Amino acid sequence: MAILRFLLRRLVLVVPLLLAVVFFTFMLVRIGGQDPVARIAGPTATQGEIETIRSELGLDKPLFAQFAIYLGLVARGDLGRSWISNRPVLSDIVERVPVTLELMLWGVGIGALVGIPVGLFAASRPNRMFDQLSRGISLLGFSIPTYWLGLVMLFVFFYLLDWAPPGMGRVSLMLTPPPRVTGSYLIDGLIAADWEVVHSAAAQLVLPVLCVAIISAAPIIKQTRAIALEVSASDYVRYARAAGLPRRQVQQMVLRNSRTPVITYVGTELTGLVGSTSLIEYVFAWGGLGQYGLNAIIAGDFVAIQGYVLFLAMFSVIVFVVVDLAVMILEPRAALQG
Repeated sequence: MAILRFLLRRLVLVVPLLLAVVFFTFMLVRIGGQDPVARIAGPTATQGEIETIRSELGLDKPLFAQFAIYLGLVARGDLGRSWISNRPVLSDIVERVPVTLELMLWGVGIGALVGIPVGLFAASRPNRMFDQLSRGISLLGFSIPTYWLGLVMLFVFFYLLDWAPPGMGRVSLMLTPPPRVTGSYLIDGLIAADWEVVHSAAAQLVLPVLCVAIISAAPIIKQTRAIALEVSASDYVRYARAAGLPRRQVQQMVLRNSRTPVITYVGTELTGLVGSTSLIEYVFAWGGLGQYGLNAIIAGDFVAIQGYVLFLAMFSVIVFVVVDLAVMILEPRAALQG
């Protein structure tokens, strides 16, 4: 019952939040100064042709009338058609979501598997050599521009060392992608038992996943260390030390009380990395949702931008709901307080 009440409360909060996201995105992209009509019409279009296209897109109507029409379409599950590709935006998003999720889940998963133990170990030995080294590495990871990191990875591991394939998609251009089942070439190749595609897809994953892992591990190390240090300084941990409990038992206590805020932070990091992965996707020609949104912004494709931002908002809501449910399971007191 507590979980059901929690989900109902979240649903009540999500609806106005998504409405606000739709409204502000719709208004911001239209007052940003970009006019996609001229780009769609082409440089040789006459004024009459431009006005015809503007009328067909509904851009000749008042702004709030345009928003009312768009809101009605969204309520029916129609995100409109991309002005550039002339394809349904919802179809484009659904097609690209597994591609981005594959990259993000691998990258953030590896970043968390490295960052959480490093942060906990550093917190258990504050101001010692390992702690200083981990803080330096974390600061370096914070400081590296995402776009530059991807280019350096390609330059070193593909161009100089020839250890990795070129950043030209999710599978070698010489191979035919496997039949679509999940949208992940790696998993679909395994399902089809096409081992050449599996090997190529795994090789193409290495560099972009490594980039995402680096940019996610740096803040996870820093935040995990800060959380563990705060827990270590709490009254109950200090009392446990004063009572003479073994060091191993005290560390288990710190770990147990650090896990819920660490899980919450990793969920926050997952939602915040979508923007960063768009640059990684762009460098490696990944063809995922991040690259789709970035191309839409560059091209001034308002309908695609609106669908992209709306999906990001829904993705963030889903991640936070899953994180809150995990916290409720690990920490039942959260359910009683909710």
